[in-house]
Amino acid sequence: MSAQPIHPHEPDRVPRNADGIGAALSGERRMEFYGKLLAAAPENAEAVLRCWWCEAMLDTSPDGGQLTEAALAGTLPTTSVAEVIAHRQEAGLPVG
Repeated sequence: MSAQPIHPHEPDRVPRNADGIGAALSGERRMEFYGKLLAAAPENAEAVLRCWWCEAMLDTSPDGGQLTEAALAGTLPTTSVAEVIAHRQEAGLPVG
């Protein structure tokens, strides 16, 4: 099962590499990213890049601030796994 973005973006706002991620982050967050990347064992570097790419995408999202505020306020719409499974089954899509 794969999730599709709410607002697709072509091409990605943030390139999926260390330079792209670093350029999208500001000040302290950029330094934190590079610190985590440099401290990561080679086998963990990809996970660090993936995690921080998501952070950079949120930071550069036009509605990222609103999403963060809604999440912190507890007003972000959510869907349970059971609802997603039911929706996929109704649509004839694979589950699992």
